[in-house]
Amino acid sequence: MGNHSIFSEFLLLGLSADSHIQILLFMLFLVIYLLTLMGNLVMLLVIRVDSNLHTPMYFFLAQLSFLDLCHSSVTVPKMLENLLSESKTIFVESCLAQAFFVFVTGGTEACLLAVMAYDRYVAISSPLLYGQVMSDHLCVGLAGGSWGLAFVDGLINILLAVNLDFCEDQTIPHFSCELSSLFPLSCSDTSTNFTLLLCSSVLHFFGTFLLIFFSYICIVSTILNLSSTSGRRKAFSTCSSHLTAVILFYSSGFLSYLLPSSGSPLEMICPLQYSVLTPMLNPLIYSMQNKEVKAAVRRLFRKYFFSFM
Repeated sequence: MGNHSIFSEFLLLGLSADSHIQILLFMLFLVIYLLTLMGNLVMLLVIRVDSNLHTPMYFFLAQLSFLDLCHSSVTVPKMLENLLSESKTIFVESCLAQAFFVFVTGGTEACLLAVMAYDRYVAISSPLLYGQVMSDHLCVGLAGGSWGLAFVDGLINILLAVNLDFCEDQTIPHFSCELSSLFPLSCSDTSTNFTLLLCSSVLHFFGTFLLIFFSYICIVSTILNLSSTSGRRKAFSTCSSHLTAVILFYSSGFLSYLLPSSGSPLEMICPLQYSVLTPMLNPLIYSMQNKEVKAAVRRLFRKYFFSFM
Protein backbone atom coordinates (compact mmCIF):
# COMPACT_ATOMS: atom_id res chain seq x y z
CA MET A 1 0.00 0.00 0.00
CA GLY A 2 3.04 2.28 -0.23
CA ASN A 3 1.81 3.82 -3.49
CA HIS A 4 -0.99 5.53 -1.58
CA SER A 5 1.30 7.71 0.59
CA ILE A 6 0.30 10.93 -1.23
CA PHE A 7 -3.36 10.61 -0.24
CA SER A 8 -4.48 8.46 2.67
CA GLU A 9 -8.18 9.27 2.42
CA PHE A 10 -10.95 9.81 -0.09
CA LEU A 11 -13.90 12.14 0.29
CA LEU A 12 -17.32 10.59 -0.34
CA LEU A 13 -19.67 13.38 -1.41
CA GLY A 14 -22.75 11.29 -0.64
CA LEU A 15 -26.32 12.14 -1.56
CA SER A 16 -26.68 15.75 -0.40
CA ALA A 17 -24.69 18.61 1.08
CA ASP A 18 -27.71 20.07 2.91
CA SER A 19 -27.56 19.19 6.63
CA HIS A 20 -31.35 19.13 7.03
CA ILE A 21 -31.77 16.78 4.06
CA GLN A 22 -28.96 14.62 5.41
CA ILE A 23 -30.85 14.10 8.69
CA LEU A 24 -34.00 13.10 6.81
CA LEU A 25 -32.00 10.75 4.60
CA PHE A 26 -30.33 9.24 7.65
CA MET A 27 -33.70 8.46 9.24
CA LEU A 28 -35.07 7.05 5.98
CA PHE A 29 -32.12 4.79 5.22
CA LEU A 30 -31.79 3.68 8.84
CA VAL A 31 -35.39 2.43 8.73
CA ILE A 32 -34.75 0.74 5.36
CA TYR A 33 -31.59 -0.92 6.70
CA LEU A 34 -33.35 -2.20 9.83
CA LEU A 35 -36.19 -3.56 7.68
CA THR A 36 -33.59 -5.22 5.43
CA LEU A 37 -31.94 -6.92 8.40
CA MET A 38 -35.25 -8.00 9.92
CA GLY A 39 -36.80 -9.23 6.65
CA ASN A 40 -33.81 -11.28 5.54
CA LEU A 41 -33.12 -12.70 9.01
CA VAL A 42 -36.77 -13.78 9.30
CA MET A 43 -36.55 -15.39 5.86
CA LEU A 44 -33.40 -17.28 6.90
CA LEU A 45 -35.03 -18.38 10.16
CA VAL A 46 -38.25 -19.56 8.50
CA ILE A 47 -36.37 -21.58 5.86
CA ARG A 48 -34.10 -23.05 8.52
CA VAL A 49 -36.76 -24.23 11.00
CA ASP A 50 -39.60 -25.22 8.63
CA SER A 51 -38.98 -28.69 7.18
CA ASN A 52 -41.51 -28.02 4.39
CA LEU A 53 -39.08 -25.48 2.95
CA HIS A 54 -36.07 -27.79 2.86
CA THR A 55 -36.06 -27.93 -0.95
CA PRO A 56 -33.56 -26.67 -3.56
CA MET A 57 -35.68 -23.60 -4.34
CA TYR A 58 -35.64 -22.40 -0.73
CA PHE A 59 -32.00 -23.36 -0.29
CA PHE A 60 -31.15 -20.84 -3.00
CA LEU A 61 -33.60 -18.33 -1.51
CA ALA A 62 -31.76 -18.61 1.81
CA GLN A 63 -28.51 -17.96 -0.04
CA LEU A 64 -30.10 -14.87 -1.62
CA SER A 65 -31.28 -13.57 1.77
CA PHE A 66 -27.81 -14.04 3.27
CA LEU A 67 -26.30 -12.34 0.24
CA ASP A 68 -28.69 -9.38 0.57
CA LEU A 69 -27.66 -9.01 4.21
CA CYS A 70 -24.00 -8.91 3.19
CA HIS A 71 -24.51 -6.60 0.21
CA SER A 72 -26.51 -4.07 2.21
CA SER A 73 -24.13 -4.17 5.18
CA VAL A 74 -21.15 -3.38 2.95
CA THR A 75 -22.45 0.05 1.91
CA VAL A 76 -25.30 1.26 4.14
CA PRO A 77 -23.51 1.57 7.55
CA LYS A 78 -20.78 3.78 6.05
CA MET A 79 -23.41 5.84 4.21
CA LEU A 80 -25.33 6.35 7.47
CA GLU A 81 -22.14 7.40 9.23
CA ASN A 82 -21.32 9.96 6.54
CA LEU A 83 -24.84 11.42 6.65
CA LEU A 84 -24.25 12.41 10.30
CA SER A 85 -20.57 13.25 10.03
CA GLU A 86 -19.05 16.53 8.90
CA SER A 87 -15.92 14.71 7.75
CA LYS A 88 -17.15 12.39 5.00
CA THR A 89 -13.83 10.65 4.50
CA ILE A 90 -12.84 7.05 4.04
CA PHE A 91 -9.34 5.59 4.16
CA VAL A 92 -7.95 4.39 0.84
CA GLU A 93 -7.56 0.88 2.24
CA SER A 94 -11.15 0.90 3.53
CA CYS A 95 -12.39 2.20 0.19
CA LEU A 96 -10.62 -0.59 -1.69
CA ALA A 97 -12.00 -3.16 0.75
CA GLN A 98 -15.53 -1.80 0.29
CA ALA A 99 -15.14 -1.84 -3.50
CA PHE A 100 -13.98 -5.47 -3.29
CA PHE A 101 -16.98 -6.61 -1.24
CA VAL A 102 -19.42 -4.63 -3.40
CA PHE A 103 -17.98 -6.43 -6.43
CA VAL A 104 -18.10 -9.86 -4.77
CA THR A 105 -21.65 -9.57 -3.44
CA GLY A 106 -22.96 -8.04 -6.65
CA GLY A 107 -21.25 -10.67 -8.81
CA THR A 108 -22.46 -13.49 -6.57
CA GLU A 109 -26.06 -12.23 -6.73
CA ALA A 110 -25.95 -12.18 -10.54
CA CYS A 111 -24.67 -15.78 -10.60
CA LEU A 112 -27.18 -16.88 -7.97
CA LEU A 113 -30.12 -15.41 -9.91
CA ALA A 114 -28.97 -17.39 -12.95
CA VAL A 115 -28.75 -20.56 -10.85
CA MET A 116 -32.27 -19.93 -9.50
CA ALA A 117 -33.55 -19.54 -13.08
CA TYR A 118 -32.08 -22.96 -13.92
CA ASP A 119 -33.69 -24.38 -10.77
CA ARG A 120 -37.11 -23.07 -11.90
CA TYR A 121 -36.56 -24.57 -15.36
CA VAL A 122 -35.83 -28.02 -13.92
CA ALA A 123 -38.83 -27.80 -11.56
CA ILE A 124 -41.22 -26.97 -14.42
CA SER A 125 -39.80 -29.14 -17.19
CA SER A 126 -39.05 -32.24 -15.08
CA PRO A 127 -41.19 -32.08 -11.92
CA LEU A 128 -40.97 -35.84 -11.25
CA LEU A 129 -37.17 -35.83 -11.50
CA TYR A 130 -36.69 -32.46 -9.78
CA GLY A 131 -35.39 -33.92 -6.51
CA GLN A 132 -32.94 -36.20 -8.30
CA VAL A 133 -31.60 -33.56 -10.72
CA MET A 134 -31.31 -30.79 -8.11
CA SER A 135 -29.53 -32.95 -5.56
CA ASP A 136 -28.04 -31.54 -2.37
CA HIS A 137 -24.56 -31.99 -3.82
CA LEU A 138 -25.44 -30.04 -6.96
CA CYS A 139 -27.17 -27.24 -5.02
CA VAL A 140 -24.18 -26.75 -2.73
CA GLY A 141 -21.85 -26.85 -5.72
CA LEU A 142 -23.85 -24.23 -7.66
CA ALA A 143 -24.09 -21.90 -4.65
CA GLY A 144 -20.42 -22.37 -3.77
CA GLY A 145 -19.44 -21.86 -7.40
CA SER A 146 -21.36 -18.57 -7.49
CA TRP A 147 -19.51 -17.29 -4.43
CA GLY A 148 -16.16 -18.68 -5.58
CA LEU A 149 -16.31 -17.23 -9.09
CA ALA A 150 -17.22 -13.76 -7.83
CA PHE A 151 -14.56 -13.90 -5.09
CA VAL A 152 -11.74 -14.89 -7.44
CA ASP A 153 -12.80 -12.33 -10.05
CA GLY A 154 -13.09 -9.60 -7.41
CA LEU A 155 -9.72 -10.52 -5.92
CA ILE A 156 -7.98 -10.25 -9.30
CA ASN A 157 -9.54 -6.83 -9.93
CA ILE A 158 -8.76 -5.45 -6.49
CA LEU A 159 -5.15 -6.71 -6.47
CA LEU A 160 -4.59 -4.83 -9.72
CA ALA A 161 -6.23 -1.72 -8.25
CA VAL A 162 -4.00 -1.83 -5.16
CA ASN A 163 -1.00 -0.91 -7.35
CA LEU A 164 -2.60 2.33 -8.57
CA ASP A 165 -1.25 5.71 -7.49
CA PHE A 166 -4.02 7.99 -6.27
CA CYS A 167 -2.53 11.44 -6.66
CA GLU A 168 -5.33 13.36 -8.39
CA ASP A 169 -8.63 14.72 -7.09
CA GLN A 170 -9.52 12.64 -4.00
CA THR A 171 -13.26 13.33 -4.21
CA ILE A 172 -15.66 10.48 -5.04
CA PRO A 173 -19.07 11.76 -6.25
CA HIS A 174 -20.86 8.78 -4.72
CA PHE A 175 -22.12 7.39 -1.41
CA SER A 176 -19.89 4.28 -1.61
CA CYS A 177 -16.68 3.06 -3.20
CA GLU A 178 -16.85 1.10 -6.44
CA LEU A 179 -13.94 0.16 -8.68
CA SER A 180 -15.22 2.23 -11.58
CA SER A 181 -15.32 5.37 -9.41
CA LEU A 182 -11.67 4.94 -8.33
CA PHE A 183 -10.07 4.86 -11.78
CA PRO A 184 -10.60 8.59 -12.55
CA LEU A 185 -8.79 9.47 -9.29
CA SER A 186 -5.59 7.69 -10.29
CA CYS A 187 -2.64 9.21 -12.12
CA SER A 188 -1.49 5.71 -13.11
CA ASP A 189 -2.36 4.01 -16.37
CA THR A 190 -5.76 2.40 -15.69
CA SER A 191 -6.33 0.91 -19.15
CA THR A 192 -5.55 -2.62 -17.91
CA ASN A 193 -7.78 -2.16 -14.86
CA PHE A 194 -10.62 -0.86 -17.02
CA THR A 195 -10.28 -3.72 -19.52
CA LEU A 196 -10.28 -6.31 -16.75
CA LEU A 197 -13.30 -4.71 -15.07
CA LEU A 198 -15.12 -4.61 -18.41
CA CYS A 199 -14.45 -8.31 -19.00
CA SER A 200 -15.62 -9.11 -15.47
CA SER A 201 -18.80 -7.10 -15.98
CA VAL A 202 -19.50 -8.90 -19.25
CA LEU A 203 -18.99 -12.25 -17.51
CA HIS A 204 -21.06 -11.57 -14.39
CA PHE A 205 -23.66 -9.17 -15.68
CA PHE A 206 -24.34 -9.87 -19.34
CA GLY A 207 -23.32 -13.53 -19.16
CA THR A 208 -25.69 -14.34 -16.31
CA PHE A 209 -28.43 -12.22 -17.91
CA LEU A 210 -28.21 -14.33 -21.07
CA LEU A 211 -28.39 -17.53 -19.01
CA ILE A 212 -31.53 -16.24 -17.28
CA PHE A 213 -33.01 -15.11 -20.60
CA PHE A 214 -32.52 -18.50 -22.26
CA SER A 215 -33.77 -20.30 -19.14
CA TYR A 216 -37.02 -18.34 -19.29
CA ILE A 217 -37.39 -19.02 -23.01
CA CYS A 218 -37.28 -22.73 -22.16
CA ILE A 219 -39.63 -22.19 -19.19
CA VAL A 220 -42.21 -20.32 -21.29
CA SER A 221 -41.98 -22.93 -24.04
CA THR A 222 -42.59 -25.71 -21.49
CA ILE A 223 -45.51 -23.87 -19.88
CA LEU A 224 -47.21 -23.22 -23.23
CA ASN A 225 -47.09 -26.93 -23.98
CA LEU A 226 -49.07 -27.74 -20.84
CA SER A 227 -52.65 -28.70 -21.59
CA SER A 228 -54.10 -27.66 -18.24
CA THR A 229 -54.88 -23.97 -17.68
CA SER A 230 -54.50 -24.38 -13.91
CA GLY A 231 -51.15 -26.07 -14.49
CA ARG A 232 -49.98 -23.12 -16.58
CA ARG A 233 -51.12 -20.67 -13.93
CA LYS A 234 -49.36 -22.60 -11.17
CA ALA A 235 -46.15 -22.86 -13.21
CA PHE A 236 -46.14 -19.13 -13.91
CA SER A 237 -46.78 -18.35 -10.23
CA THR A 238 -43.69 -20.33 -9.17
CA CYS A 239 -41.53 -18.05 -11.35
CA SER A 240 -43.14 -14.68 -10.56
CA SER A 241 -41.10 -13.93 -7.43
CA HIS A 242 -37.79 -14.80 -9.08
CA LEU A 243 -38.67 -12.85 -12.21
CA THR A 244 -39.52 -9.77 -10.11
CA ALA A 245 -36.17 -10.01 -8.30
CA VAL A 246 -34.37 -10.36 -11.66
CA ILE A 247 -36.10 -7.27 -13.07
CA LEU A 248 -35.21 -5.19 -9.99
CA PHE A 249 -31.57 -6.25 -10.04
CA TYR A 250 -30.82 -6.04 -13.76
CA SER A 251 -32.88 -2.93 -14.55
CA SER A 252 -30.95 -0.85 -12.01
CA GLY A 253 -27.68 -2.41 -13.15
CA PHE A 254 -28.32 -1.70 -16.82
CA LEU A 255 -29.29 1.92 -16.14
CA SER A 256 -26.37 2.47 -13.78
CA TYR A 257 -23.61 1.12 -15.99
CA LEU A 258 -24.89 1.77 -19.50
CA LEU A 259 -26.15 5.36 -19.24
CA PRO A 260 -23.48 8.02 -19.93
CA SER A 261 -22.09 9.85 -16.90
CA SER A 262 -23.35 13.42 -16.52
CA GLY A 263 -22.35 14.20 -12.94
CA SER A 264 -25.98 14.59 -11.90
CA PRO A 265 -27.11 13.45 -8.41
CA LEU A 266 -29.88 11.52 -10.17
CA GLU A 267 -27.24 9.02 -11.29
CA MET A 268 -27.13 7.68 -7.72
CA ILE A 269 -30.76 6.57 -7.84
CA CYS A 270 -29.94 3.30 -9.60
CA PRO A 271 -27.01 2.38 -7.28
CA LEU A 272 -29.33 3.16 -4.36
CA GLN A 273 -31.86 0.73 -5.75
CA TYR A 274 -29.56 -2.28 -6.02
CA SER A 275 -27.50 -1.45 -2.90
CA VAL A 276 -30.23 -0.30 -0.50
CA LEU A 277 -33.77 -0.95 -1.77
CA THR A 278 -33.48 -4.33 -3.52
CA PRO A 279 -32.05 -6.14 -0.44
CA MET A 280 -35.08 -4.87 1.52
CA LEU A 281 -37.62 -5.74 -1.19
CA ASN A 282 -36.44 -9.28 -1.99
CA PRO A 283 -37.79 -10.94 1.20
CA LEU A 284 -41.06 -9.02 0.77
CA ILE A 285 -41.38 -10.19 -2.84
CA TYR A 286 -40.78 -13.83 -1.93
CA SER A 287 -43.02 -13.75 1.14
CA MET A 288 -45.95 -11.88 -0.43
CA GLN A 289 -46.02 -13.84 -3.71
CA ASN A 290 -45.31 -17.28 -2.27
CA LYS A 291 -48.05 -19.22 -0.47
CA GLU A 292 -45.60 -21.71 1.07
CA VAL A 293 -43.50 -18.94 2.63
CA LYS A 294 -46.58 -17.16 3.97
CA ALA A 295 -47.85 -20.42 5.47
CA ALA A 296 -44.43 -21.11 7.02
CA VAL A 297 -44.32 -17.61 8.54
CA ARG A 298 -47.78 -18.14 10.06
CA ARG A 299 -46.74 -21.50 11.49
CA LEU A 300 -43.58 -20.00 12.95
CA PHE A 301 -45.50 -17.08 14.43
CA ARG A 302 -48.13 -19.33 16.02
CA LYS A 303 -45.48 -21.66 17.40
CA TYR A 304 -43.39 -18.99 19.11
CA PHE A 305 -46.33 -16.74 20.01
CA PHE A 306 -48.20 -19.47 21.88
CA SER A 307 -45.01 -20.77 23.53
CA PHE A 308 -44.30 -17.21 24.68
CA MET A 309 -47.85 -16.76 25.99
